[in-house]
Amino acid sequence: MATYANSLPEQNAASSEKAQLPWTAIAWFGALLIACYAPVLFGLVRQWATDEDVGHGFFVPLVAGYIVWKCRGQLAAKKPVSNYWGLVIVILGAVQMLLGTLGAQIFVARAAFLVSLVGAVLFLGGTRTLKILAFPLFLLVFMLPIPAIIYARITLPLQLFASSVAETVLNFIGIPVLRDGNVLELANQRLSVVEACSGIRSLMSLGFLSLIYAYFFDKKVWMRWVLLPATIPIAIAANASRVTLTGVLSDYRPDLARGVFHLFEGWVLFLVALTLLIAFHQLVNRIYRAAGKHGTT
Repeated sequence: MATYANSLPEQNAASSEKAQLPWTAIAWFGALLIACYAPVLFGLVRQWATDEDVGHGFFVPLVAGYIVWKCRGQLAAKKPVSNYWGLVIVILGAVQMLLGTLGAQIFVARAAFLVSLVGAVLFLGGTRTLKILAFPLFLLVFMLPIPAIIYARITLPLQLFASSVAETVLNFIGIPVLRDGNVLELANQRLSVVEACSGIRSLMSLGFLSLIYAYFFDKKVWMRWVLLPATIPIAIAANASRVTLTGVLSDYRPDLARGVFHLFEGWVLFLVALTLLIAFHQLVNRIYRAAGKHGTT
């Protein structure tokens, strides 16, 4: 009986460490953030709906929210400790939004929402909570379109690269083509590698999927940061292949370079790129296991 009586305080102490998440405070802060950033968020959602390059943005907060929900056990394991530096970050985010709005810097204003969100998490849950939620918070970066100045600088080189690869391959297989910048002159029609065919869309989507794939299918945290940069050459190669395939098909039937078939072709090559990413993941794991076995011998 004495042993049982002595164990009660220990159980009470342990249960006191475990606490319900501050749902009321979370709801208040969430509502205030959405209200304060409503014009910015509305413009962001509208761009998701109208710009195919960022159509994946609808899925980013849903996936990030699901990962947060999966972490609820870790979050409730110990009582959250508020960190008032979080309020400072929230205020800095608000100032950033105002400056971005006044300066017509859309990306700066949108990124301010993430800054304030990080500050709110730090204030409500402390550094421990922020560490647990670091990955889903980072994923939210993928819901922001690339800044216009960066987009303009990287699209043209990608267009020129894809058209150059297509020209080389088409001439090699016997299809005569003349390239003028990002325009391919074939015997029966002209193909223009426009911004939509630069590969930015597949690069952003594939980068997001690489992190999600690594999170759900590999417990090694470092694997996420190995797969993410690997998406760059894979997406660029897949886009160049798409332009080349379009040239081959249009030499056979010009109508295949447009419309539904061209869209379907893009989806097929995106799935091929995703398959290459999975194959690269398997290769990295094989090298990792082989290095581990070699190290233990």
